[in-house]
Amino acid sequence: MDDELLNIGAFARQAGLTPSALRFYDDCDVLIPAHVDAVTGYRYYSPDQLSRAVLLRRLRAAGVPLPEVGAVLDGTAEQARAALTAHAQRARDVAAAAQAEIGEILRSLPGGERRTLVRLGGAELSSAVRQVSPSVAGAAARAEFPVLGCILVELDEEVRLVATDRYRLAVRTLRPAFTDGAATRLVVDAAALADIASWALPLAEVGIEVDDRGARLHGGGRSRALPTCDETFPDYKLILDDLPAPENRVITDRSALCAALLQAPGPVVLRTDDGHLLITDRDGCTVERPAVHTGPPLRIAFDPAVLVPALEAGVGPDVLLEFSAPDRPVVVRSADQGSFTTLVMPVR
Repeated sequence: MDDELLNIGAFARQAGLTPSALRFYDDCDVLIPAHVDAVTGYRYYSPDQLSRAVLLRRLRAAGVPLPEVGAVLDGTAEQARAALTAHAQRARDVAAAAQAEIGEILRSLPGGERRTLVRLGGAELSSAVRQVSPSVAGAAARAEFPVLGCILVELDEEVRLVATDRYRLAVRTLRPAFTDGAATRLVVDAAALADIASWALPLAEVGIEVDDRGARLHGGGRSRALPTCDETFPDYKLILDDLPAPENRVITDRSALCAALLQAPGPVVLRTDDGHLLITDRDGCTVERPAVHTGPPLRIAFDPAVLVPALEAGVGPDVLLEFSAPDRPVVVRSADQGSFTTLVMPVR
């Protein structure tokens, strides 16, 4: 192997991407490693790929959809301009709004307080809350474990929203436009956060501020309090770190899979067969959906009531399903948005 190749961690640091994002872009054939070790599966990248990786990061940060990224990375200059023109004015508007809001907040700050502030798009925050909310626990589970009725909000170099009901785990990662202060974790009531996210939706940019007086969301000249609680949120990182490497990957039409599951009395069994995903309900009726499958033959069962909301929370026409074992969670990823991941437990 070429001694100049970079492992995925080193390449990620130089490119400003996370290793998980690089793995996702490899799965989607957008940024393929220069070498993959046949024994360990470790990915290695050439320094020549850095410029492509940095451009890819900038495109995704600007909100360019993955299907259009190829036009910029591999298309002509005219195709690239056509794909980017619609985003340029939006970026200028957001930057101007950020400067105005930050200046106003800095002028109003009292001295000596410990404070964390992040700023991000209102529509981006609203979308993230919508995506993780289906994984918030129902009334029965909340009565026993109140924290499962909350969403964890982590403020750092990235903003992460996390929700779980013990059968699903949803994580959405956002890249803020501005960060200041120490890393902070907030456990926020899910219903209240959904209401605040609806208020934030039309705002070009909002700020999440945490200090000695509590947590607030600023935007549009107004402020909303974020109702937090002192409950300890489950350590979701332990679950993610414990996941084995997937043995199977399936890419299929998200809406078509949802429709098939909604019509099937549960539980349902998913099987792969020669370019198709077979969905068999408890009555033995089978529906076929076209799919791209890599890995050995697959057979796994799910409760549609648990799997469908995870699929509906995705973005784009396709969904990527990653399976490691019949008794381990399936990873549900939006093919157009690697920053959103849901884990769903199968059934017997």
